[in-house]
Amino acid sequence: MQHQKPAAPVVHHKPQPQQRNVSLSTLIMAIGLVLVVGFIAGTRSQGLFSFVNRTFGTTLNSGAELDLSAAQQAYRMVKDHYDGTIDEAKLADGAAHGVTDAAGDPHTVYFNADEADEYAKELSGSLTGIGAEIGVRNDQPTILRTITDSPAEKAGLLKGDVITMIDDTSADGFTAIEAAQLIRGDADTEVKVVVMRDGESKTFTITRAEVTDPSVSSRLEGTTGIIVLRRFDMDTGEQARIAARSLIAQGAKSFILDLRDNGGGYLSQAQSVAGLWLSNQVVVSERRNGTQTAELYSTGEAVLKGMPTVVLLNGGSASASEVVAGALKDHKVATLIGEKSFGKGTVQEIFNLTGGAKIKITIAHWFTPNGDTIDKTGITPDQTVELTSDQMNKGQDTQLDAALEKLQ
Repeated sequence: MQHQKPAAPVVHHKPQPQQRNVSLSTLIMAIGLVLVVGFIAGTRSQGLFSFVNRTFGTTLNSGAELDLSAAQQAYRMVKDHYDGTIDEAKLADGAAHGVTDAAGDPHTVYFNADEADEYAKELSGSLTGIGAEIGVRNDQPTILRTITDSPAEKAGLLKGDVITMIDDTSADGFTAIEAAQLIRGDADTEVKVVVMRDGESKTFTITRAEVTDPSVSSRLEGTTGIIVLRRFDMDTGEQARIAARSLIAQGAKSFILDLRDNGGGYLSQAQSVAGLWLSNQVVVSERRNGTQTAELYSTGEAVLKGMPTVVLLNGGSASASEVVAGALKDHKVATLIGEKSFGKGTVQEIFNLTGGAKIKITIAHWFTPNGDTIDKTGITPDQTVELTSDQMNKGQDTQLDAALEKLQ
């Protein structure tokens, strides 16, 4: 879940005040204060900059330096003795990845320029590939879902398929980004994907294509409006509100918000989606080192306020999805049905680096309006309903059926 960068502040210029005389004693005190502050800044600059950044949400550079002497020694040894060709750009890229990897947080990540571009495409829902959403389950890249009418769906890939090979490369231990980078490519080219399904290896040769995956879709079943959110991109809140109004105009009297396999996105859009039901109410609070740093409220017109609502969750519902589900549950405006959510209770912010690279850093932990953390534990639904792979393959949806029955 990511913060959006705030717009630049508007600066108003005030008329210059008249000059005033300053007494000698005041001048001496001022000089002394400057010297003290200068000494503190010089000897405690790293802590000072960190404090300012935490307090005011800035990104000032403290000038802090990491002792990379061991890495430099290793580089010199490789440079002097390696029997082969060295790609120095790859070495530098690997070192940058190593800094974030060593933090031990899977959500603090360095992206080189190509990876940053891929990540942006994922959030936008527009890409060239096979049309499958990939996540990591049990430390292996796994198909979370296939997009309707996509090459992946037409080829027969299914949710839960564990990717073991991409062309001739083993995908063992790959991250979702690493797997996606190999699978994507130019339209009309082929990629071979090998998966494990129910203990059996299956091979698919798939032709890539341009794929667009809207973040919001909706439909009416009887008098129940169903809003499906795939992710929280830059316009998800607005599109969900448009869908809600359209469903009301069609006669919807109750609603299902389907957040299954929604891995999250922008926190501001979670505030907007929660604002469909909540009118300027707390959605989430953020804490850093145990101290609350922010309390965020729902935004937008609560067009579904008072409407009977069910939220669908499963193990792929994470981050911003859990923010919305937790807020609606705590404010008692929705019933949660399905399976326990993923359990990502942290907030990330993306910072730009040189050459098009970016770094995503965990900046805080978030808590539900009741003050509960879901990190690594997830949200347990009010009504647990499992949906097995076998049921999905047969076109059954026990969770949706349970939600519709609840709203009858």
